Amino acid sequence: MQNPRRRWFDSLLAWYFVIVWGSGFIATKVGLQYAAPFTFLTLRYAFGLACLIPVVFVLRPRWPASPRELAHILVAGLLMHAANLGGSHYAQYLGMSAGVTALILAVQPLLTALIASRWMNQRLVPRQWLGVALGLAGVALVVWHKIDIRAIRWASLAAVGCSLVAITAGTLYQRVFCPRVDLNSAALLQFAISLAVLAPLAWAVEGMQVRWAWQLFAAIAFLVILASILGVNVLHTLMRHGEAARVTSLMYLTPVFAVALELLLFGVIPTPLSLAGMGITCLGVAMVAWQKPRPAAGA
Repeated sequence: MQNPRRRWFDSLLAWYFVIVWGSGFIATKVGLQYAAPFTFLTLRYAFGLACLIPVVFVLRPRWPASPRELAHILVAGLLMHAANLGGSHYAQYLGMSAGVTALILAVQPLLTALIASRWMNQRLVPRQWLGVALGLAGVALVVWHKIDIRAIRWASLAAVGCSLVAITAGTLYQRVFCPRVDLNSAALLQFAISLAVLAPLAWAVEGMQVRWAWQLFAAIAFLVILASILGVNVLHTLMRHGEAARVTSLMYLTPVFAVALELLLFGVIPTPLSLAGMGITCLGVAMVAWQKPRPAAGA
């Protein structure tokens, strides 16, 4: 039976992850007003490296012990950072609404559950499969009022599809091939490889044009420190403590939190359909994450 203190600690980490990931939609929306996607991500990872270099000098984390371990870390970083964020940001840049993007990316927990069930020996009971389906249906209701199918273009659909595949594959890849990697050294290496890939794209595709403003700096600082560094560390800590499907099912709550934050900050009132979707999403997450406590030994 899991230690009660660790259960509470994991719960706090999970809610931090949900809040930061949900807020990230707002921060990204702000940042993209001042720089195109690849340029914005280039600035983001450059700032990330500036934050992490002093950290690794002080903490002296463990570095990859072999070229093979280094390669695994870099591949996971390209998937989770460059490909995932590059795809999702560029989809919105090409005209796909935030609602459609969020809905497509919300399929990740379902893909993760399918992969984990098929190849990682993590069987899901029928209740959990029903929870996955309910979670996806709830997210659809939350964002339904924002969906305009006519706004979807094949290029943007391909971009968000790449993002979905990348974040699913990257999360599982790092869990399988880098299970005990030091997260601080891994983050620095992954930021560096992402910057090396995205900076040339930003220059070639977007001309590296930036409208400098304090809002841009605030968005980058929030996304780097609270999301990319602390949020990703929280995600992988939870992945190490639990099952892949249970952890990634928490991502269903991020669109719910984003809608609530939009209401508080911008006065955008969700429709009754969205409110119903929030309730269904929370029910689905509970069905996937809840486990019946095991009886104590000798009981």
